[in-house]
Amino acid sequence: MKTKLHLLYGGKSAEHKVSMQTAKAVMNAVDQSKYEVHPIYINEQGNWKKGPVLEGEVTDIKSLEFTSPETSVSPLDLSREISVGGSDNYEAEVVFPLLHGPNGEDGTVQGMLELLGLPYVGNGVLASSAGMDKVAMKALFAQAGLPQVDYVGFIRRDWEQQQEEVASNIEEKLGYPCFVKPANLGSSVGISKCKNREELQVAVEEALQYDRKIIVEEGVIAREIEIGVIGNDELQCSVVGEIVPKTEFYDYKSKYEDGDTALIIPADVSVDIYQEMKEMAMRAYQTLDCSGLARVDFFLTKEGKVLINEVNTMPGFTPVSMFPLLWKHSGLEYPALINKLVELAIERHDEKMKIRYTFD
Repeated sequence: MKTKLHLLYGGKSAEHKVSMQTAKAVMNAVDQSKYEVHPIYINEQGNWKKGPVLEGEVTDIKSLEFTSPETSVSPLDLSREISVGGSDNYEAEVVFPLLHGPNGEDGTVQGMLELLGLPYVGNGVLASSAGMDKVAMKALFAQAGLPQVDYVGFIRRDWEQQQEEVASNIEEKLGYPCFVKPANLGSSVGISKCKNREELQVAVEEALQYDRKIIVEEGVIAREIEIGVIGNDELQCSVVGEIVPKTEFYDYKSKYEDGDTALIIPADVSVDIYQEMKEMAMRAYQTLDCSGLARVDFFLTKEGKVLINEVNTMPGFTPVSMFPLLWKHSGLEYPALINKLVELAIERHDEKMKIRYTFD
């Protein structure tokens, strides 16, 4: 019997295109003798479209954008179909959200799947929402005693009504250079490096196009090192990798368009630094109550100080993305990594089924 695997991809998010790349990669890697793959496309307006059962290789991303009226489905109707699939027809039935950014990676879809009682791959509501909101994430890291760069967070209203005060606070606390980011977005969308007040003002206006909440981080001269973590309660860490962008920083163009950013795996770090990063990664993972998978990103200063940057709860997931490459170099090939994440989803769901929801 096969496992029925529902792949959610696309999404109402600025990271829609990234999700499409992820979906194509997973579909072409998944073992169709083991899985019956059901593609579910969410377009940029947030409409859900159900495609036919996957057969063969996907060669064109456009073919995953189901547009005919008969493909339209509501999440509620779809949930009835998924939950009715049942163990009588399949060995297991699992949802795999391949969604990046808001309306998918931020706990919204995870909350829906929790209410429906469906097994799903990856992080739950808390980890997804806290991992998406960089201001909340950093507050939790501070509480856990994890060293990180200084930062300032504010909302649109603060900027519109107290721009001088906000800018002066950033300059006093962080100085230049600093990095302006939408708090609730990934894939380096809307990120700018600022060297003066004029650039700061332009950067904030740019970031506010993508989110109402902004985070500004202190600029540090450091290497960018990343590590992969998988597991629920028992965690495994990959080797570490280093990002060496040819641009000033690792922006969206460097990640997805130029293709000339160097990914060095394994990164050249000492055994002691690796061990420190591994311990910090697991502590960050547990602090956010992560499950399934996460990529944990660090800064390594020239003085040898390790600073946590962020936890990405749905990292880039194509075969040439950092997270799968880290695991490939750790002995877990891409198809095997997908299998492992599905197994972890079922494991976590089975544990939840032991929880009592009545009190007598």
